[in-house]
Amino acid sequence: MSRRRGKLAHDVHVFLLALLAGLPGSLTALVLLWTGDASPKVFWTFSVLVLGVYLGAALALRERVTRPLQTVANLLAALREGDYSVRGRGARGGDPLGEVLLETNALGDTLREQRLGALEAGALLTQVMEEIDVSVLSFDAEGTLKLVNRAGERLLGLPRAHLMNQKAGALGLTELLEGPVPRRLTRTFAMEGGPYELRRGTFRQGGLPHQLVVLTDLRLALREEEREAWRRMVRVLSHEINNSLTPIHSISESLRDSLAQVPRAADWEEDAKVGLGIIARRSEALGRFMSAYARLARLPPPRLEPVEVEPWVQRVAALETRLPVEVRPGPMLAVSADCDQLEQLLINLVRNAVDAARERRGRVWISWTAPSPDAVEVWVEDEGPGLADTANLFVPFFTTKPEGSGIGLALSRQIAEAHGGSLRLENRTEGPGCRARLRLPLNGAAVRR
Repeated sequence: MSRRRGKLAHDVHVFLLALLAGLPGSLTALVLLWTGDASPKVFWTFSVLVLGVYLGAALALRERVTRPLQTVANLLAALREGDYSVRGRGARGGDPLGEVLLETNALGDTLREQRLGALEAGALLTQVMEEIDVSVLSFDAEGTLKLVNRAGERLLGLPRAHLMNQKAGALGLTELLEGPVPRRLTRTFAMEGGPYELRRGTFRQGGLPHQLVVLTDLRLALREEEREAWRRMVRVLSHEINNSLTPIHSISESLRDSLAQVPRAADWEEDAKVGLGIIARRSEALGRFMSAYARLARLPPPRLEPVEVEPWVQRVAALETRLPVEVRPGPMLAVSADCDQLEQLLINLVRNAVDAARERRGRVWISWTAPSPDAVEVWVEDEGPGLADTANLFVPFFTTKPEGSGIGLALSRQIAEAHGGSLRLENRTEGPGCRARLRLPLNGAAVRR
């Protein structure tokens, strides 16, 4: 008799239960035969018949119960081994055993679809990793290289066969697994390039931790941004310098022609004074433009110190004398920032808001709030005509004001970003006018009630 963990097997249980179920009837039949007035031949014939039917029925019942279970076990074993082509016969509804086989077959179909999907997704991921121009490397917990794509081979200058299963220290890549991320690397590899941006993450494969290292060559992106910056700068400088040189050249030619005339015109001295005055004004304007450009390009890094938001806003609002600026109360907050730079930023925003509001005789107000525990947002709103062209708002030296320099908003955004914040301008939805939204990080500064 088979035993498993000290208990009878399921088929033995079924067989014993079948014997127990048929035992009363069989014993009754045998007792009647033994106590009857039958001949020995009839007695033994019917005794063998009763016992044979009794044991045969019990064995048949055990087989009927255990054989389907063995079939289901074989089906599940095939699924566990990844063979999804095996199917159970007799799968049909309305029959308990048929429904078990039906669900088992459905499970096989589902697992096959999932396996095909996983294989296709894995093949797609492998193809993407091979084609992207980003170096991808994977290391196990011991620092052994387990995966590298084609870009990683080019970066390290070795074929994949020589890189796989090598320690990071042997490959000179220990620093990739240490230190903060993301960060910029300036070291050199086998392939000329750099600087590189290093990113690192963790994942599990086969139940074991691995580190995924991604190295992006920033050279091409930086060079393209550099070329675009040069093109933009040349375009702006050419426009502004030509605006000054064209009238200077024209007036100079006119004055030279006047001096060359014989006899000269009676009012040539007056024309010369007017022309030289225009040349002087345009030269002065060109000098202011170049000074403003130099100031924008030489913005010093911020010197951080605690800055109270409400006193900062009140000071800037009090500087504006052309139009009263309303300060709406907000939470008591302190940011870690450069106070002088923040005042210059807010002065530019308030000045623009007042200029716009005066066109419509509207109002200007400042408010602030804490949209999240780690940030403060300052709003400067006006009831002016609003924004007509948002594409060039932050382009240096672009201005729609006759006397504007075009660096106020560009300088303000540069200051905001230097503090880890952002500056955005948008039209108000509650009414006419514009809203400037300055967002700054609190950097762990306490919010005081």
